[in-house]
Amino acid sequence: MPREYKDAARAGLRATLPAIETFPNQFPDYKITIEIPEFTSVCPKTGLPDFGILTLAYVPQKACLELKSLKLYLLAYRNLGIFYENAVNRILEDVVAACQPVRATVVGDFNSRGGISSIIEANYPRENY
Repeated sequence: MPREYKDAARAGLRATLPAIETFPNQFPDYKITIEIPEFTSVCPKTGLPDFGILTLAYVPQKACLELKSLKLYLLAYRNLGIFYENAVNRILEDVVAACQPVRATVVGDFNSRGGISSIIEANYPRENY
């Protein structure tokens, strides 16, 4: 694998992003679904923008995500060079770290590029595929 691909594949995974804040959950056993219809990031290989719809669904345990901080966290991806496969998985990991949900799913439905569309789904807890 060429070095440029190895470097691009790691891009954005360790970038410092705004914290996702939480507040105490008051109820048991329900699902929260958040849709982000204008998610953008930057392809680390081409420098071109990626556009897509992100859907985050989770069952809270002790904490819920505070939406303004989530918005600021997601806006930080606009200038971040990261493959969208990595973005979806990093978002899932950051959400899990923030609120430790019972379960969570992040789905990224990305706009076509060169006639190819991608839908990326990451789940917590992680399953062996």
